[in-house]
Amino acid sequence: QVQVVESGGGLVQPGGSLRLSCAASGSLFMISAMEWHRQGPGKEREFVASIINGGATHYADSVKGRFAISRDNAKNTAYLQMNSLKPEDTAVYYCNVSAMTTRGIFDYWGQGTQVTVSS
Repeated sequence: QVQVVESGGGLVQPGGSLRLSCAASGSLFMISAMEWHRQGPGKEREFVASIINGGATHYADSVKGRFAISRDNAKNTAYLQMNSLKPEDTAVYYCNVSAMTTRGIFDYWGQGTQVTVSS
């Protein structure tokens, strides 16, 4: 069993910053990739950013230059630094972890953390 827990969400004014954390724990041998997705009010869940084992990153066009994903392999934790936040960034942010377990490689989702950008 693998657990994924997000934290760091909250209310921030436009132009502000937040740092989200995603911690994976449990019966896993290795994490191949960690991703952030988000789902805004009345919208479908969308990809935000990803980081793979070698450190390569990928971003949605809507967040390029404003968000930065990083990873601490020793802690099985990924971070999402969000700067210059806009009201349209308001969403529940979810972390997805691709982890190798005794049964194979599976994707695990956290419960999400709410980010609200409003004045």
